[in-house]
Amino acid sequence: MFSSQLAVCKCCPRNCGVNRLAGEVSYCRTATETLVAYTGLYFGEEPPISGSKGSGAIFIAGCNLRCVYCQNYQISQNFNRNKLQKMSPEDLAGEMLRLQDVGAHNINFVSPSHVIFQMADAIVLAREKGLTIPVVYNSGGYDSSEALQMIRGLVDIYMPDIKYMDNQLAKRFSGAVDYADIIPGVLSEMFKQVGLLVTDEQGVAKKGLLIRHLVLPGHLDNSRKCLQVIAALSPNIQVSLMSQYSPQHKAFSYPDINRRLKPEEYDEIVDYAWSLGLQNLFIQQMSSQDHYLPDFNKQQPFCEGNI
Repeated sequence: MFSSQLAVCKCCPRNCGVNRLAGEVSYCRTATETLVAYTGLYFGEEPPISGSKGSGAIFIAGCNLRCVYCQNYQISQNFNRNKLQKMSPEDLAGEMLRLQDVGAHNINFVSPSHVIFQMADAIVLAREKGLTIPVVYNSGGYDSSEALQMIRGLVDIYMPDIKYMDNQLAKRFSGAVDYADIIPGVLSEMFKQVGLLVTDEQGVAKKGLLIRHLVLPGHLDNSRKCLQVIAALSPNIQVSLMSQYSPQHKAFSYPDINRRLKPEEYDEIVDYAWSLGLQNLFIQQMSSQDHYLPDFNKQQPFCEGNI
């Protein structure tokens, strides 16, 4: 079983080395069981992921990043484990099959970097019991290339962020001193495994890579560097350029990002993406700044009417 790797944890680039099988926890505050905040059909992803029937989202609590502007901070950082579902790989497999039964286009693991091996065990079990829809690995990009290599063949669609190509920003805003060193190799490994995004006749993703980038206000040079990394990998990669930034969580303590992204800033980055030859872009309306803020204190955290 993949979970045996938790005896000396190297799930992510932090390489904490704790024995999670013995109940030890470190940065992600997660031992053996996967802490799940919400599962259901979710319509807030890019069109090839949400489709018409919704993505079968499994929102995982805990995180290996500490983004000061995180919109999911209620479950990534400030969570109460007593309010979460504690799931074994068997439990996760059952939930995956339930989501398939209610019509999900895919199984969408949201923030799985710190539970990559528990997720892998669950995928194996679910497929043995009849899971046929694609599995999406939806991460912040701070992943271990070695761990990704170990689960090769289990993930159909990778949907990582590329947040930074500036380690000073990564340390300041997300507590990751080497993010910019790690992310190019992570994207390369994901691309090697699944290739360009492939969709069916309805435009729903079956396999491939979709990379996201959230444009931060006042830090457009970082965005340009991130887009350069993607273009160097392949100009044909599907890229989601997100305009939805608004100050959340602790962002009010950082004057340079304590404001919304301006339309002219976003337009400048979209134009730069075109100039690099990145033609497969998903572009957000500026109104997205109000539409993608969940409240995990509610039974239904999202405003899209997910079930």
